[in-house]
Formats: sequence, structure tokens, C-alpha cells
Amino acid sequence: MQEQDVRMHVNGKQVSGKVETRTHLGDFLRQAAGLTGTHLGCEHGVCGACTVIVDGDAVRSCLMLAVQADNCEVITIEGIAKEDGSLHPLQEAFRNNHALQCGFCTAGMITSLYAFLSENPERNEEEIREAISGNICRCTGYQGIVLAAKEAAAKMAKDRN
Repeated sequence: MQEQDVRMHVNGKQVSGKVETRTHLGDFLRQAAGLTGTHLGCEHGVCGACTVIVDGDAVRSCLMLAVQADNCEVITIEGIAKEDGSLHPLQEAFRNNHALQCGFCTAGMITSLYAFLSENPERNEEEIREAISGNICRCTGYQGIVLAAKEAAAKMAKDRN
């Protein structure tokens, strides 16, 4: 197998390793970086559980190779909280609105919404539903997730202004 060195900034820290060129970013994050918050579900890009942020964009880490993220800035669910350890408004809102049950999809939901709301937090319910349409949750029925996203969006918009 062909191997290649990769380096990336993950949650503000330099992470490097030697990987087979076919290694998915999600596997690299879990195995080499020890960041197990990114869940690999379907491994076909359908469920959204493995969503991470690469250079500001939400991507499916099961569809992106680690070598494609070489020299990129990557944020996982572990990097969403504030530097002082306090929760990001999305994380607080998920807790406040009971927007999770088993928790398997939660990391992907939060990272998807983080990327979406970071662009412009002034979003309506229809836009929020569209933004999470690529993330499957089998437990919540989505209403708590949408309520959490709306709450976080309002807080993020207020903090921005």
C-alpha cells in the first residue's frame, strides 16, 4: 500500500501522520488524532454523522480522504466548544431543547449547523431544515434539533451584533 505524510490543523492543534492514501479523513481523525466524537455511520456519505468542518465547509469525513485534507484547517465536534471549555451556543441549545437522544447523529448535526450558521446566523426554520436535510436522525423526530438551531441562531446573531 502506498503511504503519504499528512499534516493538518485539527481544532487548533497540528496533527500529522503517515497514512495509506485510501484512508478516509474520519478514520484518520479517530485513529491518528484520537478524536472519537466524529461518528462513522453509513460510510457512504448519506447519514451525515461523520460531518466535520474543513476550511470552513461542512464535509462528510467518510467521503474525503485524509490526504485531501493535507494542510487544511479541520474542526471536529471536540473543537466546537469555546477555548475556555464553555459550550458553544449550539451545544447549549441542543441541551436546552433535548435535541438528542442516542447521540450518534449529534456531532454531525452540530458541525453541519455550526458551518451553516457561522456564515449567517439569521436563518429561518425552512432554511435550517434544509441545512440539516443531509443528516439522518433516527431518534428525535427533528423538532428538538430545529428548535435548538433556532435558539442558537438567535444567540449567535445577537452576539455578532
